[in-house]
Amino acid sequence: MTTASLTLRLARLQDAHPIALMSRELVEFGLGWRYHPDRVRHLIRDPNTLVLLATDRERIVGFAIMEFGDERAHLVLLAVQAERQRRGIGRRMMNWLLESAATAGVASIHLELRARNTAGRAFYRAVGFTDTIRIAGYYSGRETAVRMVRILRAPNVAPLTWQPKFPWR
Repeated sequence: MTTASLTLRLARLQDAHPIALMSRELVEFGLGWRYHPDRVRHLIRDPNTLVLLATDRERIVGFAIMEFGDERAHLVLLAVQAERQRRGIGRRMMNWLLESAATAGVASIHLELRARNTAGRAFYRAVGFTDTIRIAGYYSGRETAVRMVRILRAPNVAPLTWQPKFPWR
């Protein structure tokens, strides 16, 4: 795969099954399967949720799901196929999500990941996230999670908007 053949696009309903399988294999392994195809289809339809795909010639190689609120966004899932990791795909998706969140006026992005996922934590730190808290038993009562946040702007402060300059001012 070359970076020239990588495309980012929004998911379609027919993408729900392969996204769900990737989630089960890459994110939810050992925990049970919560993001099954019906749930992913529901998220794709949700106007407050963005389901992003990274494709290589229409083959899904990565995905991300982010829910948007007024001030906060929650990165629900992000995964890249194991054989394609460490090639910039995750960073490219994350940059797209960060830009989308900033454009939407979001103040912060939050996420959780397994405490033992050191590679994931290193990735999120590299794209500007910081650890906030550890939550014992977060995953199925068995695994500790680390909650992370990336601040995009001060909360409850309207983002600056463009205003035209008039010659009479």
